[in-house]
Order: sequence, then C-alpha cells, then structure tokens
Amino acid sequence: MFGMAGNLVMMLVDRIALARYSEATLIASGPAVFTGMTIIMFVTGIAGITRSYVAQAHGRGDSDGTADEGATGVLLAVGLAVLLLLATPLITRIPELSNRPADSVALESVFLEWSARFGAVMTINMALASYFNGTRRTRVPMVVGLIGQAFGVVMCIGLVFGKFGLPELGMRGSGIATFIAVSVMFAGYVVCLPGTFYSGFTRLLGNGARKIPALIGARLGKGAPSGGSSGLEEMGHTSFVWITGLLGPVALAANNVALSLNYVAIIPLIGLGIGCSILSGNSVGENKHERVPLILRATLAVGSLYVLTVAFFQIFLPTLLLSPFGLDGADPATMSTAVDTSRVLWMYSLAFMFSMFGGAVLESFGLTRFVFLSRIAVVWGLSVPTILIIALANRDRSGVLVLIWAVYSLFEGVMGALYFWRIRRAATSGENRLVKPEPEPERRPEGDVQPV
Repeated sequence: MFGMAGNLVMMLVDRIALARYSEATLIASGPAVFTGMTIIMFVTGIAGITRSYVAQAHGRGDSDGTADEGATGVLLAVGLAVLLLLATPLITRIPELSNRPADSVALESVFLEWSARFGAVMTINMALASYFNGTRRTRVPMVVGLIGQAFGVVMCIGLVFGKFGLPELGMRGSGIATFIAVSVMFAGYVVCLPGTFYSGFTRLLGNGARKIPALIGARLGKGAPSGGSSGLEEMGHTSFVWITGLLGPVALAANNVALSLNYVAIIPLIGLGIGCSILSGNSVGENKHERVPLILRATLAVGSLYVLTVAFFQIFLPTLLLSPFGLDGADPATMSTAVDTSRVLWMYSLAFMFSMFGGAVLESFGLTRFVFLSRIAVVWGLSVPTILIIALANRDRSGVLVLIWAVYSLFEGVMGALYFWRIRRAATSGENRLVKPEPEPERRPEGDVQPV
C-alpha cells in the first residue's frame, strides 16, 4: 500500500505538471494517459499472474517451485515487452481515431510512443515484483518503487518545465521521466534478487527448450484473462474519458482533474488489494481456504478507513484538492463542474474497493476467467453503453458529468458484488484453479496403499 502511495505521488506530480504546463497538455493528458495505461495494464496484468503462482508455491513451502514460478513469469514478461515495443508504430496512431483537435492528437501520439517504451520495462518489473510479493518480501517492491518514483518526480518537473538544467520537453518530458523512473526500479529489482531465483532459470532452461513453449502457454492460459480484465478495466476508464468529450471542453477539462483526484482514493487500494491477494494465495496454497474470508474482511476494514478519510476531503474541501491543478485561473464553469464532480467521487472509490479486492482474491484462486467475463458483461454490456446513451442525449451539457460518475460507480459496485459471491463459493468448496490437486493414493485389496 505504501509502494502504491509513492506511485500515486509520482502520478499526481505528472498530471499536475501537464495541467500547469499548458491548456493543450491539460486536455491531451487525459486521453493520452488512459490510452497508454489501457495497453500497459493488459500486458502487466498477464505478467502479474506470476504473483499468484509464486504465492501458492511459497504457501506450500516449496522453495524450488517458488523460484521456478518466478523464472517462468519473468521469461513470459520479456516476451510481452518485446511484443509491446514492436507494436509502437500502431499504438501512436490510436489518437487519430478521435475527432479531437490536431494539436491534441499530436501530443497524445508523442506520449503514447514513450508509453510503449516505459510499458515494456514496467511489464518486466511486474514479474519481478510479483516474485518478491508472492514470497511476502513486500518491503523490497516498496523500497525499490519509492526510489524509482523519487527519480520520476524530479525528472518529471525537470523535463516538463526545463528545470534543474534539463531541457523543456513538455508532454515528451513526462514520458521520458516515467521511462527513467521504471528503469531505476528495474535496476533495483535485479540487485535485490536472491541467488535462489536465478537457480529457477537454470532449471527452466535445463529441462529443455522444447518444454518452455508449453509452460509459457499454460501460464498465458491463466494470465491472458487476468490481463484482459485489467486492460478492459483501464479501457473502460479510457472510454469514460472519450465519452466525456461529448459533454464539451468544459466537462473534459474538469473530468481530467477529477480523474487525478480519483487516483488519490483508488491507487493505494490497489496496493492493499495486492497484499490481500498475496495472503489469500498463501492460504490457498496451504489448502486452508477458510482463512480467505478473514483476510478479506481485515482488508476491507483497512480500506474503508482510507476511503472515508479521502471522502471527507472530496466532499467538504474539494477546492483544497483542486487548487494544485491550476484551476484558479480557469473559467468559472470548469471550476464549478470540477467541484461538483469531486463531491461524488467517493461513490466510485467505495465501489472500486469491493471490485478491486474481489478481483485480486479471485486471481489467487486462479479464477481469472470469471473476473474477465464478469468485467465484459458489466462494464461493456451495461456500464459503458449506459453512460454513452446519457452523454449522447446531453451533448455540451457539462453538468451531466456528475450523473455519469454516479452511474459509473453503480455498475462498479455491481461487479464487486459478483466477485464477492464467487469468492464465498470458492472458499466454501476449496477451489484451486492454478494447481491441480495431487492424485489420490490407490488402495490395494489387502489394504496397502500404492501411489498412482
């Protein structure tokens, strides 16, 4: 949770810098960041399934298996990173599909080019962090993340505005700063890796290159739905940004700031959900499923305290939260819309807490397909079509942004309810979709036990 809080600070500095640099970067930052993160979340979500495999092996007390699972995850992540880099020319063309101004499209393309680069490094970092998290060495990702994020904050301010003797690069500087930050994190993970981790690579390669494709294919079978779910979640946010554009430039600018405020509430919850997933995975690996509901309730208690604290500021002190984004000089309509929107963001934070924790725990059971299909049904079958209809019926009416956020929050809560229902069923029946159960011993007629 502290590691994700550091990530939040870096992200907020980045968004505030772009908002204050120029009106053009303020407008372009929302679509560019969310489009880039949609793609990145897909590949990092696939690599992130490594956490559940490592956690279960660690829960069983299998040290060699833990290293093997970590090595397989890193090998998969490297392949995904290469594919992401190869897709860069296509990724930079995505903004051209919109009807936004040409200068905004150009800025978005510049950011997306660097998104592919830092996204490739983030994918490998996700696999490395998953190994440490799965073995409950969570302080390593926290420290490594905080160091990298500190570099990112300084480089973002320097490269966007031309401070500290660095060139003024605006939108491009934001992307370069993030690339530097994640590269520092990568170096930190490599330094902290234990020797036992590298032995996993030796065994993986020693078993023969022919077995690697089958092993990676099996990992993709579980990781692809997880990555698809993460990508669809971020794509839902991206669609939300694009749909908001139908309400006019006032709503789009106000929503870009509101999204940054929303990060304050939800990003630490992601870290808390990862911790919940780790403990759940350890328990499932030990075949002690009855612990999972207890772990989940404890996580909800901590998360609720955080959500309530942030909600207080969003509802009663919205102007205090909005002031860093340079809205003091904005037109009154933008400021008013941003304030009204801020006061309903707590609804989404609360709903997201349940969907985030629920999805993370289901992943520890290996139930990634259920998470993926549920997100398709709720987000793309109900949520996005509903807010699109509302936006089309209220073009250029910025005040409708508040209603859209309320509807969006409602459907996120529905998804969380589905996840919790499935967790209860999985915990009761003792499911484990990541590891096949050991075969039952075969009994001979005379009563001796003969292993199968």
